[in-house]
Amino acid sequence: MNYLAHSFLAFSEEQIVGQFLEDVIPNRDRFSYPEGMQQGITLHREIDTFTDAHPELREAKKIFSPLVRLYSGAFVDVSMDYFLANSLSDKVLKDHAEKVYQVLRKYEDFLPERLLRMVNGMEKDNWLYNYKEDWGIQYSIQNVLNKAKYLDKDLPVFEVFMNNKPQLQKHFDVFFPELLEYSKIVNSRF
Repeated sequence: MNYLAHSFLAFSEEQIVGQFLEDVIPNRDRFSYPEGMQQGITLHREIDTFTDAHPELREAKKIFSPLVRLYSGAFVDVSMDYFLANSLSDKVLKDHAEKVYQVLRKYEDFLPERLLRMVNGMEKDNWLYNYKEDWGIQYSIQNVLNKAKYLDKDLPVFEVFMNNKPQLQKHFDVFFPELLEYSKIVNSRF
């Protein structure tokens, strides 16, 4: 969902891997990974908790909520990747995307088959870099719709995003620097 933000907020290669593992492994398996990956899993959870409680993102959810109700958080997360991608220079974004793909390949023996398949598609279509494009985020939004069990796949979520882009940008501008600082605090505890 918000793969760019989670990978961008990791402080080591193993934390990048852990950030990706968090969404696909059962909780009971988290301690079977190396310590750095466990840190990434913990960091992912802390980021999600901080994000869910943040007043700016609670307001941002109201933009999507009339259309997608409980799924609004997923669409806000995707939106934040768009604004993060556009806040970075082209070189920084491109270098970060390349680094993440290389790291995930380096540690692919730790990735469950489902995650490895996703990484193949992610790398092939360069999701992390293309989040900066309207069509890239439209693809990501559609991907969330396709996976959502209780939503019509044709809901105009992308149109809601486009119509509310300035307001969502304002929420990002307040929220993300605070999230970055919070991530540093969490990492300092490891």
